Amino acid sequence: MVYHVYLHSKLITLCGILGIWAKNKVGEAQFDFIPKSLEKLKHRGPDNQNYKVHANVALGHARLSIIDLSSTANQPFSDETNRYHLVFNGEIYNYVLLKNQLQKEGVIFKTESDTEVLINLLIKKGENALADLNGFFAFIFYDAVKKELLVARDRMGIKPLLYYVDENKLIFASELPAIIEFETNQEIDFQAVNEYFSYTYIPAPRTIFSSVKKLGQGEFLKVKNNEISLQKYYNIEKKPLYTSPYESAKIKLNELLNKSVERRLIADVPVGCFLSGGLDSSIISMLAKNQKQDLHTFSIGFDHAYFNESNFAKKMANHIGTKHETIVFSKAEFQTNLNAFFDAIDEPFADSSAYAVFLLAQKTKEQVTVSLSGDGADELFGGYRKHLAEVKIRNMGGF
Repeated sequence: MVYHVYLHSKLITLCGILGIWAKNKVGEAQFDFIPKSLEKLKHRGPDNQNYKVHANVALGHARLSIIDLSSTANQPFSDETNRYHLVFNGEIYNYVLLKNQLQKEGVIFKTESDTEVLINLLIKKGENALADLNGFFAFIFYDAVKKELLVARDRMGIKPLLYYVDENKLIFASELPAIIEFETNQEIDFQAVNEYFSYTYIPAPRTIFSSVKKLGQGEFLKVKNNEISLQKYYNIEKKPLYTSPYESAKIKLNELLNKSVERRLIADVPVGCFLSGGLDSSIISMLAKNQKQDLHTFSIGFDHAYFNESNFAKKMANHIGTKHETIVFSKAEFQTNLNAFFDAIDEPFADSSAYAVFLLAQKTKEQVTVSLSGDGADELFGGYRKHLAEVKIRNMGGF
């Protein structure tokens, strides 16, 4: 699996979204806090920040421009009738195909953005549109006539989305700091603390605060007739073991990986790869280089031989022929940036590699807007012995 780089924090991001549904006048008074809340998302979307209020619903967006860099693609995005409104974080990889289908049905487009494709698909199909989407996303869609909200997160839960609910309001945001700018209950969830010490992160639906939840992967939340419902629209399909010959399996996997990388290279901004020299990032960088001849790859190095593995990345970059840069950090730089890293994390999170990626992203953002990485491959391909152990446990010691 290949993703645009992401972490459970605000380290490397694509846009930020915000939404409030006020149940009463007390809830509507919270709209005064929207500018401060949106400011907390500015690092996610430095290109444009804006919000709009529609009676008792407000939607906000911080944009990092990736596809269609024009201002006409800014959000919140509304249709011509001003009935439907959308804020969206992520990318729809098959948006061109979906756009062609909608054009055949008479839809006229004014932008080249995947945002306009998504809003028109949602207008036409509602939550059924989720089955058509190939991408990673979190969005809030509002029908101002029916006064209905549809809030969804992608199948794998790549893009973050959190929500808070009390007797006066329902708040959504890409990050926890944007939610707690409003008047909210910030009581610690001690079960979440226990899970953190078990897993080194806090899995959905919990967050560090008992009143704030993460929308789960492959889930959508709907507000209809003033009632809130949470539904699952996707589960990983259980299939029989692959029984085709090994040679056929290799060909099929190569096709899937190539297609996956191809989809993620679609952008109107510079795209690069994080290259560590390991199998995951090396394969992705090689496939990306085959499709993008001027590919720029980056690796992180340290001025201590024990921690510095950048030579592996350099060898691979030379092998596949990318324009490669090794960014070396000193001990002093490592210490200087530590507090900024802690500020960038929404809640307790103990993956030590996140700090290295944080440092790398700070430097590479000066040259590329999007970077591809190998996140997720270890879980899918059993990259560590702990994954092998889990398989053996499930199968009574066998395979």
